[in-house]
Amino acid sequence: MKDASTTKRAFLALAILALCLVSGLNTAARAGVFNPETFTLANGMRVVVVGNHRVPVVTHMVWYGVGSADEGPGESGIAHFLEHLMFKGTKKRQPGEFSKILARNGGRENAFTSTDYTAYFQTVAVDRLEMVMEMEADRMTNLRLTEQSVATEKAVVLEERRSRTDNNPASILREQVNAALFLNYPYRRPVIGWAHEIEALSLKNVMAFYKKWYAPGNAILVVAGDITAAKLKPLAEKYYGRIPAPPPTARVRPAEPPQSASRRLVYKDARVRQPTWSRTYLAPSYLTGETGHAYALEVLADIFGAGATSRLYRSLVVENKIAVSAGSYYAPDARGPGRFSLYASPQPGVGMGALEKAMEAELTKILTQGVSASEVARARKRLRAQAVYARDSLQGGARVLGAALAIGMTAEDVETWPDRIGAVTVEEVNAAAKAVLKEGRSVTALLLPKKTG
Repeated sequence: MKDASTTKRAFLALAILALCLVSGLNTAARAGVFNPETFTLANGMRVVVVGNHRVPVVTHMVWYGVGSADEGPGESGIAHFLEHLMFKGTKKRQPGEFSKILARNGGRENAFTSTDYTAYFQTVAVDRLEMVMEMEADRMTNLRLTEQSVATEKAVVLEERRSRTDNNPASILREQVNAALFLNYPYRRPVIGWAHEIEALSLKNVMAFYKKWYAPGNAILVVAGDITAAKLKPLAEKYYGRIPAPPPTARVRPAEPPQSASRRLVYKDARVRQPTWSRTYLAPSYLTGETGHAYALEVLADIFGAGATSRLYRSLVVENKIAVSAGSYYAPDARGPGRFSLYASPQPGVGMGALEKAMEAELTKILTQGVSASEVARARKRLRAQAVYARDSLQGGARVLGAALAIGMTAEDVETWPDRIGAVTVEEVNAAAKAVLKEGRSVTALLLPKKTG
């Protein structure tokens, strides 16, 4: 529940799929996937309602537009640490009481932290929604912590880091890749934080961060399920609307400078059972950089490495049988720069040099020969089709819309995603590939077994 790191990673994966789903999400009322209703409270808190009336259940989410990229120098991990501490009690409730009340009422909850946002959610019967809103609004402003609770939870977070990062060779390498890929942008820091900086966090640090960022003007309420805006609005005004609106907090993030030198990382660990090769490129996102390439890059990622029919999988796994897996991944849903990644794992007996040579050959084909009209048409169809499945999930719309608004996008951006994907041309995909897949703005990483004895 307070397990933000795992939930965060799972969520980020969902968010990308989602922003595909999402994309499909509320394709404006025209496509009619989610058809969200929206309004804003007088204190600046935005509210989104996604109706789904098949069962009398709702998912209630509060998103704060703050993540690890907003942390101050020497405070890496504080956003995630605060997420844990939000369960430690308020003026009204003792530590853990929130969760106990929710459990007694048949509810489920969780929370997660990313580079750009922190979110808390509960799924309950619709007749318990008001109870949840009152409790969540209470901890938006009335969090109460002690030195003891901070020390206790710090030990929990440090153990989480040890078990999920320090004991996982792939996670160790991932941290190093991010630190190398971003020369200046704060995405170079791990969401969970560096251990030595987590250890130095204090009650004073945490409360200052809480008071700075946890305010209605920096929050989005998303409720999905058996509810309408007409029914939700009086409750939102009653519980969230009465919270005073402090002056807005200025978001200060350094810009990423131009990159011209490729970087190469090799990490060897005796715990590695399957070697991997990857290359990650600095890329535009929906909001940062050459944003006009974002939708074309989504199509390119689908053609190049999404699934068993992609170019990389067919060539490396099926036809040449030099890899057991291969693919590509693009992450455009960020307030800051995005990432375009390629990856592959070799078949037993195949050297990393041969695997890299094969990957480079496929890259050369994309850059010199481009993609075809039929490939683009199929990719657009696949991506748009994913939106159809979004309406089967009670949480899907809440998560996608919440993530989009938390990074600075709008519900309309989400709604028009399928149209924008559908409008991508062959020329745009080829131009995006040439603009982004440049070795000088990339990090190539090898994860290898380390011989012992």
